[in-house]
Amino acid sequence: MRSRTKQPVQASARRDEHGYALVALLALMTIIALVMMSAAPSLRQQSLREREQESIARGEEVADAIALYTQIKNAPPTDFQQLLDGVERPGSIKKIQLLRPSAAHDPLSKSGEWKMVHPGDKVLNEFQDRVVKYANVPNVQALPPSTVKFFDTFRVQISNLTDLNSDTDKPDCSEDSDPNTSGGQIIGVVSRNRCASVVTYYGIERHDLWVFTPLFR
Repeated sequence: MRSRTKQPVQASARRDEHGYALVALLALMTIIALVMMSAAPSLRQQSLREREQESIARGEEVADAIALYTQIKNAPPTDFQQLLDGVERPGSIKKIQLLRPSAAHDPLSKSGEWKMVHPGDKVLNEFQDRVVKYANVPNVQALPPSTVKFFDTFRVQISNLTDLNSDTDKPDCSEDSDPNTSGGQIIGVVSRNRCASVVTYYGIERHDLWVFTPLFR
């Protein structure tokens, strides 16, 4: 004779198994979520590090372009577009490309626009202070000369180093929106991003204080 209780018992066991499986799935999903949350800051930091390295590479390419332009023209450019347009060597009808279009964009700033640096700008003088401190030399004149001698005339003799722990080192992580309207000779560029950095450039840990210039190359 067939048992009438076997089927309900089996159904109950299956429900228990499904319940255990659901609990295990929820536990697994919770663990995965916790792992992803803990990994997110590291991933963001790695992404920022990569953009910073790309920004440094592009900024130094701009500095090299300014140096080559100055070497050929005997004067720095006065408009960033001149670097993109290229220059003609004396006696030649062919233009020399100075700067890739991609290098004209800063990957750290929201606008993608570099801010121009001119002789006498505060950020340039502060950068010289930091380079002197980083190189552990008494003054800017003790640094190796620029690869383009013309730029040595722009170096400022610093008698008293700026207090590098001043408020200017405290980033507010905003964007510099000042237009590039001051004009004059362009001897470098900086990022418009004021955030603290993951990597350092000449020991500097703030994006808008990294001056990319031929003065120290």
